[in-house]
Amino acid sequence: MARYTGPKSKIARRFREPIFGPDKALERKNYGPGMHGASKRRGKQSEYAVQLMEKQKVKYTYGVLERQFENLFHTASAKEGITGENLLKFLEARLDNAVYRLGIAPTRSGARQLVGHKHITVNGNVVNIASYQVKPGDIIAVREKSKTLEAISNSVAGRKINKYSWLEWDAAELTGKFLAYPNRDEIPENIKENLIVELYSK
Repeated sequence: MARYTGPKSKIARRFREPIFGPDKALERKNYGPGMHGASKRRGKQSEYAVQLMEKQKVKYTYGVLERQFENLFHTASAKEGITGENLLKFLEARLDNAVYRLGIAPTRSGARQLVGHKHITVNGNVVNIASYQVKPGDIIAVREKSKTLEAISNSVAGRKINKYSWLEWDAAELTGKFLAYPNRDEIPENIKENLIVELYSK
């Protein structure tokens, strides 16, 4: 799933949310795909099905594989605090997500590609692992020889004022700083993390 290349609109319609970004197909057809998608006679989902769908939605949103997700959940549950919130904090601290949040790439998949192609550094060192966990105080930057890449220039040019309080951005140097793990109410994604915790508690 970390390299999902299938029809994104179909997945977005399944969850009825633009999890891959703005989607005109979802706006036109805000119901599940398939011949019975718009039917009101669809059977009621079981508790397990609802919990599983929430987990799948998060995995698609952040581009995380099943084993990676499970390991991250266990790390979150072992850490002091609320497990569901810890899980989201760790997902937000992934390098590809930080690159996306900083506006260096317009999408998370685009951010993963930049990281994988060694265009991003952390504290001055090239890191090409998308799942790398950044820590408070880490400096995330565009590699010097990559600053002229059109994909990066276009994304940064369309970047709005810093929307995330846990990140700091220097437009002149194309560097960002991960200040702290975000609080739950600062993370904009529509995620019911308690359902995921309940799923793993079975």
